[in-house]
Amino acid sequence: MNNHYTYFLILTASFAGPFFLSFDKKVAFYKQWKYVLPAMLLPAALYIAWDIYFTSRAVWSFNADYITGIKLSNLPLEEVLFFLIVPYCCVFIYACIRAYFPKLKEKKWADTIMIVMATGLLIAGFAYREKYYTGWTFLLTGFFICCIYMYRSYFTGFDAVSFLVSYLVCLVPFLIVNGFLTALPVVRYNDVENLGIRIHTIPFEDSFYGMLLVLMNIVIYEKLKSREGR
Repeated sequence: MNNHYTYFLILTASFAGPFFLSFDKKVAFYKQWKYVLPAMLLPAALYIAWDIYFTSRAVWSFNADYITGIKLSNLPLEEVLFFLIVPYCCVFIYACIRAYFPKLKEKKWADTIMIVMATGLLIAGFAYREKYYTGWTFLLTGFFICCIYMYRSYFTGFDAVSFLVSYLVCLVPFLIVNGFLTALPVVRYNDVENLGIRIHTIPFEDSFYGMLLVLMNIVIYEKLKSREGR
Protein backbone atom coordinates (compact mmCIF):
# COMPACT_ATOMS: atom_id res chain seq x y z
CA MET A 1 0.00 0.00 0.00
CA ASN A 2 1.13 3.54 -0.77
CA ASN A 3 1.90 5.13 2.63
CA HIS A 4 0.79 8.54 1.34
CA TYR A 5 -2.84 7.40 1.60
CA THR A 6 -2.53 6.38 5.26
CA TYR A 7 -4.32 9.39 6.79
CA PHE A 8 -7.02 9.27 4.10
CA LEU A 9 -7.66 5.54 4.66
CA ILE A 10 -7.89 6.02 8.44
CA LEU A 11 -10.57 8.66 7.88
CA THR A 12 -12.41 6.50 5.33
CA ALA A 13 -12.49 3.54 7.71
CA SER A 14 -13.75 5.81 10.52
CA PHE A 15 -16.55 7.19 8.36
CA ALA A 16 -17.74 3.92 6.79
CA GLY A 17 -19.48 2.41 9.81
CA PRO A 18 -21.48 5.49 10.92
CA PHE A 19 -22.42 6.29 7.32
CA PHE A 20 -23.90 2.87 6.55
CA LEU A 21 -25.55 2.64 9.98
CA SER A 22 -27.20 6.01 9.33
CA PHE A 23 -29.93 4.07 7.53
CA ASP A 24 -30.83 2.03 10.62
CA LYS A 25 -34.62 2.21 11.05
CA LYS A 26 -34.55 3.03 14.77
CA VAL A 27 -32.22 6.04 14.43
CA ALA A 28 -32.85 6.95 10.76
CA PHE A 29 -29.94 9.35 10.98
CA TYR A 30 -30.10 10.06 7.25
CA LYS A 31 -33.29 11.99 7.94
CA GLN A 32 -31.23 14.33 10.15
CA TRP A 33 -28.71 15.22 7.44
CA LYS A 34 -30.57 18.48 6.75
CA TYR A 35 -29.52 19.56 10.27
CA VAL A 36 -26.22 17.72 10.58
CA LEU A 37 -24.54 19.03 7.44
CA PRO A 38 -25.25 22.76 8.06
CA ALA A 39 -24.27 22.28 11.72
CA MET A 40 -20.83 21.08 10.65
CA LEU A 41 -19.92 24.16 8.60
CA LEU A 42 -19.17 26.80 11.25
CA PRO A 43 -17.17 24.51 13.59
CA ALA A 44 -15.21 23.15 10.61
CA ALA A 45 -14.38 26.68 9.41
CA LEU A 46 -13.24 27.73 12.90
CA TYR A 47 -11.15 24.60 13.40
CA ILE A 48 -9.53 24.88 9.98
CA ALA A 49 -8.53 28.48 10.76
CA TRP A 50 -7.25 27.37 14.19
CA ASP A 51 -5.32 24.50 12.61
CA ILE A 52 -3.76 26.70 9.93
CA TYR A 53 -2.58 29.14 12.61
CA PHE A 54 -1.18 26.44 14.91
CA THR A 55 0.60 24.72 12.03
CA SER A 56 2.19 28.04 11.07
CA ARG A 57 3.32 28.43 14.73
CA ALA A 58 4.80 24.90 14.71
CA VAL A 59 2.47 23.81 17.52
CA TRP A 60 2.10 20.66 15.44
CA SER A 61 3.13 19.44 12.00
CA PHE A 62 2.23 16.69 9.55
CA ASN A 63 4.41 13.82 8.40
CA ALA A 64 4.73 14.03 4.61
CA ASP A 65 5.16 10.23 4.44
CA TYR A 66 1.51 9.63 5.38
CA ILE A 67 -0.42 12.32 3.50
CA THR A 68 -1.32 12.76 -0.16
CA GLY A 69 0.34 16.17 -0.40
CA ILE A 70 -2.84 18.00 -1.43
CA LYS A 71 -3.13 21.05 0.82
CA LEU A 72 -5.36 23.94 1.81
CA SER A 73 -2.89 26.63 2.81
CA ASN A 74 -0.52 24.63 5.05
CA LEU A 75 -3.06 21.93 5.94
CA PRO A 76 -3.26 18.49 4.32
CA LEU A 77 -6.59 17.79 2.63
CA GLU A 78 -7.03 14.92 5.07
CA GLU A 79 -6.86 17.29 8.03
CA VAL A 80 -9.62 19.41 6.50
CA LEU A 81 -11.73 16.26 6.04
CA PHE A 82 -11.06 15.34 9.68
CA PHE A 83 -13.19 18.31 10.80
CA LEU A 84 -16.12 16.99 8.77
CA ILE A 85 -15.83 13.23 9.21
CA VAL A 86 -15.18 13.14 12.97
CA PRO A 87 -18.13 15.44 13.80
CA TYR A 88 -20.44 13.40 11.55
CA CYS A 89 -19.46 10.20 13.35
CA CYS A 90 -19.81 11.76 16.80
CA VAL A 91 -23.19 13.39 16.11
CA PHE A 92 -24.33 10.00 14.78
CA ILE A 93 -23.33 8.39 18.10
CA TYR A 94 -25.12 11.20 19.95
CA ALA A 95 -28.29 10.60 17.89
CA CYS A 96 -28.09 6.87 18.65
CA ILE A 97 -27.84 7.57 22.38
CA ARG A 98 -30.89 9.86 22.18
CA ALA A 99 -32.85 7.31 20.13
CA TYR A 100 -32.08 4.21 22.19
CA PHE A 101 -32.08 5.86 25.62
CA PRO A 102 -34.84 8.50 25.46
CA LYS A 103 -35.11 8.73 29.27
CA LEU A 104 -31.46 9.71 29.54
CA LYS A 105 -31.92 13.47 29.70
CA GLU A 106 -32.34 16.51 31.93
CA LYS A 107 -30.16 15.30 34.81
CA LYS A 108 -29.07 18.14 37.09
CA TRP A 109 -25.82 16.41 37.98
CA ALA A 110 -24.76 16.58 34.34
CA ASP A 111 -25.19 20.36 34.30
CA THR A 112 -23.10 20.54 37.48
CA ILE A 113 -20.33 18.49 35.86
CA MET A 114 -20.34 20.75 32.80
CA ILE A 115 -20.15 23.95 34.88
CA VAL A 116 -17.40 22.59 37.16
CA MET A 117 -15.47 21.38 34.12
CA ALA A 118 -15.79 24.77 32.43
CA THR A 119 -14.51 26.51 35.56
CA GLY A 120 -11.57 24.14 35.85
CA LEU A 121 -10.70 24.54 32.16
CA LEU A 122 -10.77 28.33 32.36
CA ILE A 123 -8.51 28.34 35.42
CA ALA A 124 -6.09 25.81 33.91
CA GLY A 125 -6.16 27.56 30.54
CA PHE A 126 -5.23 30.87 32.14
CA ALA A 127 -2.52 29.22 34.24
CA TYR A 128 -0.95 27.57 31.16
CA ARG A 129 -1.70 30.35 28.68
CA GLU A 130 1.94 30.47 27.54
CA LYS A 131 1.54 26.96 26.12
CA TYR A 132 -0.40 27.49 22.91
CA TYR A 133 -2.15 24.14 22.65
CA THR A 134 -3.00 23.85 26.34
CA GLY A 135 -4.01 27.47 26.83
CA TRP A 136 -6.15 27.90 23.73
CA THR A 137 -7.85 24.50 24.02
CA PHE A 138 -8.75 24.82 27.69
CA LEU A 139 -9.84 28.46 27.47
CA LEU A 140 -11.96 28.04 24.33
CA THR A 141 -13.64 24.87 25.61
CA GLY A 142 -14.35 26.43 28.99
CA PHE A 143 -15.62 29.64 27.40
CA PHE A 144 -17.97 27.82 25.02
CA ILE A 145 -19.49 25.75 27.83
CA CYS A 146 -20.02 28.97 29.80
CA CYS A 147 -21.77 30.52 26.79
CA ILE A 148 -24.18 27.57 26.62
CA TYR A 149 -25.24 28.14 30.23
CA MET A 150 -25.22 31.93 30.07
CA TYR A 151 -27.63 31.75 27.10
CA ARG A 152 -29.54 28.65 28.22
CA SER A 153 -32.84 30.07 27.01
CA TYR A 154 -31.41 30.20 23.48
CA PHE A 155 -29.76 26.75 23.55
CA THR A 156 -32.90 24.99 24.76
CA GLY A 157 -32.21 21.81 22.79
CA PHE A 158 -28.92 21.09 24.54
CA ASP A 159 -29.04 18.26 27.08
CA ALA A 160 -25.90 17.87 29.18
CA VAL A 161 -26.31 14.24 30.19
CA SER A 162 -26.92 13.08 26.59
CA PHE A 163 -23.83 14.99 25.52
CA LEU A 164 -21.61 13.63 28.31
CA VAL A 165 -22.67 10.01 27.78
CA SER A 166 -22.32 10.23 24.01
CA TYR A 167 -18.92 11.92 24.29
CA LEU A 168 -17.68 9.17 26.60
CA VAL A 169 -18.76 6.68 23.93
CA CYS A 170 -17.15 8.83 21.21
CA LEU A 171 -13.87 8.83 23.12
CA VAL A 172 -13.33 5.14 22.31
CA PRO A 173 -13.17 5.51 18.48
CA PHE A 174 -11.68 9.02 18.86
CA LEU A 175 -8.75 7.69 20.90
CA ILE A 176 -8.29 4.74 18.53
CA VAL A 177 -8.11 7.02 15.48
CA ASN A 178 -5.90 9.54 17.29
CA GLY A 179 -3.78 6.68 18.52
CA PHE A 180 -2.96 5.72 14.94
CA LEU A 181 -2.38 9.35 13.95
CA THR A 182 0.03 10.03 16.81
CA ALA A 183 1.76 6.64 16.95
CA LEU A 184 2.89 6.43 13.31
CA PRO A 185 3.06 9.49 13.59
CA VAL A 186 0.91 11.26 11.01
CA VAL A 187 0.71 14.29 13.30
CA ARG A 188 3.74 15.47 15.29
CA TYR A 189 3.24 17.65 18.37
CA ASN A 190 5.63 20.24 19.75
CA ASP A 191 5.67 19.36 23.45
CA VAL A 192 6.83 22.86 24.35
CA GLU A 193 3.28 23.98 23.52
CA ASN A 194 1.44 21.35 25.59
CA LEU A 195 1.59 19.79 29.06
CA GLY A 196 3.61 16.82 27.85
CA ILE A 197 1.04 14.44 29.35
CA ARG A 198 0.14 11.61 27.00
CA ILE A 199 -2.64 9.03 26.86
CA HIS A 200 -0.35 6.44 25.29
CA THR A 201 0.84 8.59 22.34
CA ILE A 202 -2.03 11.10 22.42
CA PRO A 203 -1.57 14.53 24.03
CA PHE A 204 -3.95 15.02 26.98
CA GLU A 205 -5.23 18.23 25.36
CA ASP A 206 -6.65 16.25 22.43
CA SER A 207 -9.54 15.02 24.58
CA PHE A 208 -10.74 18.61 25.11
CA TYR A 209 -9.83 19.71 21.58
CA GLY A 210 -12.15 16.95 20.40
CA MET A 211 -14.75 17.75 23.04
CA LEU A 212 -15.10 21.34 21.87
CA LEU A 213 -15.43 20.25 18.24
CA VAL A 214 -18.14 17.70 19.07
CA LEU A 215 -19.92 20.05 21.49
CA MET A 216 -20.13 22.85 18.94
CA ASN A 217 -21.58 20.48 16.34
CA ILE A 218 -24.17 19.05 18.74
CA VAL A 219 -25.26 22.45 20.06
CA ILE A 220 -25.77 23.83 16.54
CA TYR A 221 -27.43 20.58 15.40
CA GLU A 222 -29.92 20.76 18.27
CA LYS A 223 -30.54 24.45 17.63
CA LEU A 224 -31.37 23.82 13.97
CA LYS A 225 -33.73 21.00 14.94
CA SER A 226 -35.51 23.14 17.55
CA ARG A 227 -36.05 25.94 15.03
CA GLU A 228 -37.93 23.66 12.67
CA GLY A 229 -39.91 22.21 15.54
CA ARG A 230 -41.52 25.56 16.37
